Amino acid sequence: MNEEFTFRLQKIEEVLNNYLPAMANSDWRTLSFGAIDSCVNEEHLSNLILPCRNLVSLGGKRWRPLLLVLCAELVELSKSGEKAGEALEKALQLTPLVEFAHTASLIHDDIEDCADSRRGKPCAHITYGLDVALNAGSWLYFEAAACIKDLKIADFERNRLYDLFLTELRRLHLGQAMDILWHRNPDMIPSQEEYTAMVRNKTGTLARLAVKLGAFAGGAGDSEIERAGEFAQDIGTGFQILDDVINLTTGNPGKKRGDDIVEGKKSLPVIIHLQKNPADSSRLSSLFSQARREGIDSVAVEQAISILSSSSAIDEAKMRGIRTISDNVDSLLALFTSESSKPALLIKELFDSLQAKLQ
Repeated sequence: MNEEFTFRLQKIEEVLNNYLPAMANSDWRTLSFGAIDSCVNEEHLSNLILPCRNLVSLGGKRWRPLLLVLCAELVELSKSGEKAGEALEKALQLTPLVEFAHTASLIHDDIEDCADSRRGKPCAHITYGLDVALNAGSWLYFEAAACIKDLKIADFERNRLYDLFLTELRRLHLGQAMDILWHRNPDMIPSQEEYTAMVRNKTGTLARLAVKLGAFAGGAGDSEIERAGEFAQDIGTGFQILDDVINLTTGNPGKKRGDDIVEGKKSLPVIIHLQKNPADSSRLSSLFSQARREGIDSVAVEQAISILSSSSAIDEAKMRGIRTISDNVDSLLALFTSESSKPALLIKELFDSLQAKLQ
């Protein structure tokens, strides 16, 4: 891995561990809960902390907080012509907003999808129980914002951060609501436009949040922050499309090939295939329902993948994902500086490495 990434990722881990500690020290308790009854002990707090820390500690790419930091450095350089380091420190303190929100969404997503595993281990609701996982995931959305409270910034800046964060969380849940509607109804097939809108909110919103927070930390104005966020949401959309493709080909890391079919996901390859081959709609709907009843080992999974592979839908989706990422990365970098600056080169390298893992 690039040493520039390693340095920043180590700093990010330190911040994440500080805001989600293994042991609840007094400073953290006060920041998170204010004055609480003295009888509240470690066992009580562990029902919140453990499910979240366990999932965070299992890894993940951390590309969103890394993107946040790199965008802050990119903007700072474009504004001042030099890297003063202030943007980096502010950006690092904001990384829990994206990584904790992402972790919370995974805990809830696994519950809603009745998933068994995440990052190669049993899901939180299986390890800790549905009630504990649901409560801990909800708490982590709110806990993420503790880092805003802890920043030494003006009140108007703090209010702007709360607005950025909460708006993206609302969008995240809108995207999930759309996805749930479709995967609960085997016969309901969204349009490509509806699919794009769903992914921009469900997946793209955290990329958008990362870039908007980074731009904020680097000193960008409101219009630049919003424009950067638009490019970022489509970068996130491109990666989700590639993730959809991988699910139907080699299978996503830590999961079995075709688990999107078990969950009833109307991914882009499914939508493209049915637009080209509407006669397959009834058969695919039946296979999706069978797979949901029987689980990942159902013969219906491979039968559905075989149908989807009979057209060019999977390849078309892959090319769209690659093109969407490339076009919007270029647009994002051009918004602030030339593509030859060090932060710009690191951002391009980050996205190139992420794409390489999905192909």
